[in-house]
Amino acid sequence: MRRFIWGVLGLVVLAVAGLAVFDRIAPERSAALAADLERHAAHLQRKTVSIPGFDIVYLEGGSGEPLVLVHGFGADKDNFTRVAAHLTAHYRVIIPDLPGFGESSKPADVTYRIEDQAERLDQILGALGVSQAHFGGSSMGGWIIAAYAARFPDKAQSLWLLAPGGVSSAKPSPMLQTFAQTGKSPLVIDKPEDFAHLLDMAMADPPFLPYGVKKVLAERAVRDHALHSAIFLQLHGQSQPLQEIAPQVRAPSLIVWGAEDQVLDVSGAQILHDALPGSRLIIMPGIGHLPMLEAPRQTARDYLAFRKAL
Repeated sequence: MRRFIWGVLGLVVLAVAGLAVFDRIAPERSAALAADLERHAAHLQRKTVSIPGFDIVYLEGGSGEPLVLVHGFGADKDNFTRVAAHLTAHYRVIIPDLPGFGESSKPADVTYRIEDQAERLDQILGALGVSQAHFGGSSMGGWIIAAYAARFPDKAQSLWLLAPGGVSSAKPSPMLQTFAQTGKSPLVIDKPEDFAHLLDMAMADPPFLPYGVKKVLAERAVRDHALHSAIFLQLHGQSQPLQEIAPQVRAPSLIVWGAEDQVLDVSGAQILHDALPGSRLIIMPGIGHLPMLEAPRQTARDYLAFRKAL
């Protein structure tokens, strides 16, 4: 029996070592495999749809009332894959790559203000035949869904705001302090080696990411440097602040913020809570800017409780 156990352990060690080698010698294939496995576990499928001027890639899975999840600046649809694993049993989950990000079209000759993206989100949902939905948004995505709810009040049934951007009256975060001092955002990198610092800023408790995933994401971020630099300036110079949008929102809202957020200071949580009628606020201790990646199970539990109470 002991020999059998040692034999199994040996096979496990060999398998892990083999995966580590594969991750190093074929990082693109390794990253694609990792994404496919996580999507499969979350019961999500990759799909495409077209709107005027853009081809949109999105994930969809589950059944029930539509829940549309919108990623943040520099991120993509897979930022929500892990938390979606706890949600597809309850809802029809739709997670698009916004225009300008991820695998969706990225033309440089259009604007990407919050108001522009809210209109495009409506076009995406129209193409999918979704007339009403619940919405969740991280960072920039939270800002966008709030603008969407103010613009289309009959289409937004509730909002889940995960450290949303745009609360301009909040205390400056380390990220915004760096931007003010240098004119450059740490969220926009021009060298792959800067990606590790970006992850450390974005998350207080980052999950394990294979080498291949980090390499592919870093290289994509560098390719998108020029466009995303321009988008960042549009967000912070040409878009209406969230605290001014919030009083126009009538959808029930849950605000979630990590206490250790270095990208958008947690002081924005109370400001937004005060400005958003009837909202509920959760501050997550020990969590940074991306609760759905750092603590997907607890983040999902809090959301399910919010939805149950509606």
